[in-house]
Formats: sequence, C-alpha cells, structure tokens
Amino acid sequence: MKTSILPPPANWPANPPAKCSRPRKPCRFPVLSSLSTSRRDILSVSASTLLVLSPLSSPASNSSPPSPASFFDLEGSGGVKAFDIRVGDGLVPVNGDQVAIHYYGRLAAKQGWRFDSTYDHRDETGDPLPFTFVLGSGKVIAGIESAVKSMRVGGTRRVVIPPSQGYQSTSQEPIPPNFFDRQRLFTTIFNPTRLANGEGSTLGTLIFDIELVSVRHS
Repeated sequence: MKTSILPPPANWPANPPAKCSRPRKPCRFPVLSSLSTSRRDILSVSASTLLVLSPLSSPASNSSPPSPASFFDLEGSGGVKAFDIRVGDGLVPVNGDQVAIHYYGRLAAKQGWRFDSTYDHRDETGDPLPFTFVLGSGKVIAGIESAVKSMRVGGTRRVVIPPSQGYQSTSQEPIPPNFFDRQRLFTTIFNPTRLANGEGSTLGTLIFDIELVSVRHS
C-alpha cells in the first residue's frame, strides 16, 4: 500500500513565538508549559491536507511536499510512523507522568474523516480543554502513548497509527464524546463483514495530529 505525503498548510508559521501571546488555561492542573494561542491554527488541518493512504486521492498543493524521509518509524511502537511538524523545547514525559495533549483524530478508511478534536471540548470558561492521561497507564491507545513518549512539551507531531496500535476495544481512549461520531468510528473499525474479508489491515488506521501541552511529574 503506497503512502502519499501532503504538506502542512502554507500559512503554518515556520518560526512560531516561543512564548504565549496571552494567558490561557489549557488544563485543569498546574502545568509546566502552557499552550500558545496560535497553535490552534497549527492543528486545525482539513482532511484534504492529511497524510492519506491510497486509494484516497491526493489534492493538489501549491507548496512542495515534505520529503518521505521526514516520516520515521517510532522505535518500539509496533509500526507507528511520525512526522514532527514542530519540535518542542520543553520536558520529555516518562511513564507515570500526567500529560495533557491537544489532538485532531482522523480515520484513514473514511477519507480522512475527523472523528474527534479536543478543540471541540470546552471547559466552564469556554476554552478548549486538553485531553489528560497518565503515561504508561494503558488508558489510551498504544499509538498515542508511543507518540507522546518521545515528544517534548510544545511539540506537534503527526502520527499514522496502524490498527494493531489503535483501538482494540470500544473502551480505549480517547473516545469521541458525540454518540454518532463514536458509533461511526467503532462500526467502521470493528465491522465484522469487512474484517472477515481481510480488510483489518486498513480499517483501523488512524491519523493523529498531537501537541504535547504540558507534563506534570508524579
């Protein structure tokens, strides 16, 4: 199966500001690094600008695509491929740390359909609410754990997660809060007819854009 690599949008900043332009509350616990306002734009990528898997069509782009060498295999990840959109300069988490991430999750088998985004999750003040979990707890799908383990706070990474490192059950997180999105996601991944036809190697392929917002040591 061929992989087509499509570039980030042309308006993504090449040298984003190191500091937040205004205060914001990215999560509910004390953080060691906060989220820059401009980073919402970095993660706000339409399905047409994803790294997509054939037979999905690749739309034309005015900018040059990144080199295939930009994508790399995450060591010990079981086949997760990653592309660092931005390398962070903060802490690297370790197992047992509480981490907060923003993400856009898409399903390759549905033409890059976005099934969830933390920017759709709001706290009581209306700010986007990051997803938090304890690294190494097994709470989230393995592909996200593998991606986050080698990131630094402030970094943004695109990962292509094979089915073996994606959802193995409907209880693994992150779970779309919207019932219809959740139903569409899981009925696609766990479709018994298509799995019986040998399509299991493609049905559950996920594409996540992840930003590591903060780390709190245990």
